[in-house]
Amino acid sequence: MTTLTLAKALNEGLRRSMEDDPKVLVMGEDVGKLGGVFRVTDGLQKDFGEDRVIDTPLAESGIIGTAIGLALRGYRPVCEIQFDGFVFPAADQIITQLAKMPLRSLGTLKLPVVVRIPFGGGIGAVEHHSESPEAYFTHTAGLRVVACSNPVDAYTMIQDAVRCDDPIIFFEPKRRYWDKADIDLAAPGLALDRARTVRQGRDITLIAYGPMVKTCLEAAAAAEEDGRDIEVIDLRSLNPLDVDVLTESVTRTGRCVVAHEAPVFTGFGAELAARITERCFYSLEAPVLRVGGFSTPYPPSRLEDHYLPDLDRVLDAVDRSFAY
Repeated sequence: MTTLTLAKALNEGLRRSMEDDPKVLVMGEDVGKLGGVFRVTDGLQKDFGEDRVIDTPLAESGIIGTAIGLALRGYRPVCEIQFDGFVFPAADQIITQLAKMPLRSLGTLKLPVVVRIPFGGGIGAVEHHSESPEAYFTHTAGLRVVACSNPVDAYTMIQDAVRCDDPIIFFEPKRRYWDKADIDLAAPGLALDRARTVRQGRDITLIAYGPMVKTCLEAAAAAEEDGRDIEVIDLRSLNPLDVDVLTESVTRTGRCVVAHEAPVFTGFGAELAARITERCFYSLEAPVLRVGGFSTPYPPSRLEDHYLPDLDRVLDAVDRSFAY
């Protein structure tokens, strides 16, 4: 067992992928000599060279466009978007080319491109550095969208993403980069498209992904003092969605709360609530409730503690569910 932070676990996963396949490339702004602003790629350029760990210009559209060309030539590019809010200049390449080219070619062309995006708030950053853009990409057919929440999953999920022949948006919870866990580097991980029940419970189901998984686990521990037994599910994959795990849990508990940092209005939680209601309608004791950010642009850092969903807002939704 090795103790690693989430950022270091990603680094080790990328290192293992590059050792296993010489066609794996890492590219992005400051990923080489600096090792990335969060040091996720630290030491990779030194060990694998500038031809495989490439410091790119500050041009997100160019990064993704170049990665598409490299993938067509047989490489497996792993692109880092330095911060979540920087991905929008690359949206044209991601949505109109990366997501569509495999179908456009009737499956004859593969685009094994991983787009890594640190997402979410909680680090006291300035504007454009604390976004949660996952719903834009889950709505884009042709993309896989995943989000790790802990070091163990980060290590295995990044390797699975690199091996996958489909284009993948890989969200990393930046405020959890420094969380630590013991990792068995030889142990296989859960399949990339499967959800994980991280806490068993019988009274209500909490569903989260990325940075909110830890918050929901803390809420479940606090609720236990009041005699409530809460189940917590880490989605891990947003598209495709492991609906069967969600259905089994909510059918059994009869209540559900969905939590994410993104604004509630038309956030990914709306899709989850609709799917669960369709699947579990006759088992529900209350409506599926959603917890998320407010319908405002992400605020200045001194206000983000009020904006981000916390333990109290999750528990408030739990109380509202039991009030029905």
